[in-house]
Amino acid sequence: MKTQVVIIGGGPSGLLLSQLLHRRGIESIVLERKTKDYVLGRIRAGVLETGLVQLMEQAGCATRMHAEGFIHSGTQISYGTDIFRIDFAAHTGSNVMVYGQTEVTRDLYAAREQAGGAIEFDAQDVAIHDAKSDRPYVSYRQGGRPHRIDCDFIAGCDGFHGISRQSIPLDVRREYEKIYPFGWLGILSETPPVNHELIYSASDRGFALCSMRNEKLSRYYIQCSLSDKPEDWTDAAFWQELIRRIPESFAANLVTGPSIEKSIAPLRSFVTEPMQWGRLFLCGDAAHIVPPTGAKGLNTAASDVHYLFSGLTEFYETGARAGIDAYSGKALARVWKAERFSWWFSSLMHRYPDQSDFDRKIQTAELEYLRNSAAAQKVMAENYVGLPY
Repeated sequence: MKTQVVIIGGGPSGLLLSQLLHRRGIESIVLERKTKDYVLGRIRAGVLETGLVQLMEQAGCATRMHAEGFIHSGTQISYGTDIFRIDFAAHTGSNVMVYGQTEVTRDLYAAREQAGGAIEFDAQDVAIHDAKSDRPYVSYRQGGRPHRIDCDFIAGCDGFHGISRQSIPLDVRREYEKIYPFGWLGILSETPPVNHELIYSASDRGFALCSMRNEKLSRYYIQCSLSDKPEDWTDAAFWQELIRRIPESFAANLVTGPSIEKSIAPLRSFVTEPMQWGRLFLCGDAAHIVPPTGAKGLNTAASDVHYLFSGLTEFYETGARAGIDAYSGKALARVWKAERFSWWFSSLMHRYPDQSDFDRKIQTAELEYLRNSAAAQKVMAENYVGLPY
C-alpha cells in the first residue's frame, strides 16, 4: 500500500488529523492497535477549549457537539467554606464546551467512515522504518499477515505507550517528567450534575472535582492515595467523602446513585523533546502528558494537530517546508504553557503528603489572591479556555 500520511493511532487526535487532511485532499491511512469498540469504550475528560471546538468545525464534525454539548462561561472554585467564580466570558470573551471525549471520537469515526477513510483496526507489531529518509514506511501485522505502507510522512498519535516516541533514538530525545504523590478516584453515575458549572474544591481532606457529561450523567473525582485501588472504595464511601470535601451549599443538592464506572488515575507531567524526527511527528500523549487538573490532555493534542495539519497542508499545496520544519518548536512552546498551567492549578488545589503549615498558608493566600484579583482571574481564564494557537 501507499499513501501520503500514515497516522498511527485511531484515537481523537489521529482521527481529527485524518479528517482535516481529507478535507484538503490529502490522503492518509489510520492504524489502530485495538478495535473501534475498545477505543469508544475509553472514558476520558470532556472539557473542550475554543481551539478544539473550531478544529471540529473545520473538520465538519461539529453538528452534534453544538446540539448536545454544554457551553460553560465560567467555573466555581471553593476552599474551606468560601466559594468564588471565574467568569471566562467576562475575562476573555470566550467559553469552553463540555462534550465527552468519547463523543468527539464517535463523531470523528462517523465522518471518516462516511468519507470512506482508510482505518486499519487490529494493527499489531507496528514498526516505523527509515523515518530520516525521504521514503519512510510503516510495517504491521493484521490477522497474522504482514503489511507495509509506503508514505511521505508519519504522524505518531499512539499515546504514551505507543511505538512512535520509542522510534526516536534515545540519544536524540530528552524526556522531562514529574510524578505527583496522589491520584484521582473518579466515578461516573447516572445522576444529574450537582451544579451547572464545574466545581473545583480544595479542602483540608484533599481535592475534589464535580463535573458532568450531560444533564443526566455526572462525573466526580476525589484526590486519593497512589496505593488505593478502585475496589477499596464502595460507592457509599465515595459519596460520603465527596460530601465532606465540597461546600455545604453544593452538598445539599447532591444526588447520589450507583457508579457505572470507577477508576483511579495517577497524576503526572511528561514532555519529550523534540516532537519530530525526520518525517516522523509526534502528537498528543505520544509526546506529552498533563495532570487532569484543568483538562488540558485532549486540548494539547488538538493544538499539535493544528500545527501539523497546517504544516502538511502548506507542504502539499505549495511545496514549502517551513511549517513542517517548525512543527516541534511551535507545538512545544504551547505544550509547556499548558504544562505550567496544569502544574500551577494542581499545586493550588491539592493536599500534598509533605506539606508544612507554611505551605498550606501559602496555598490559602494564593486562593484568596485569585478570588480578589481581576488580573489573576483573567490569567486563569485565558489559560482555561485555551491560549491561542
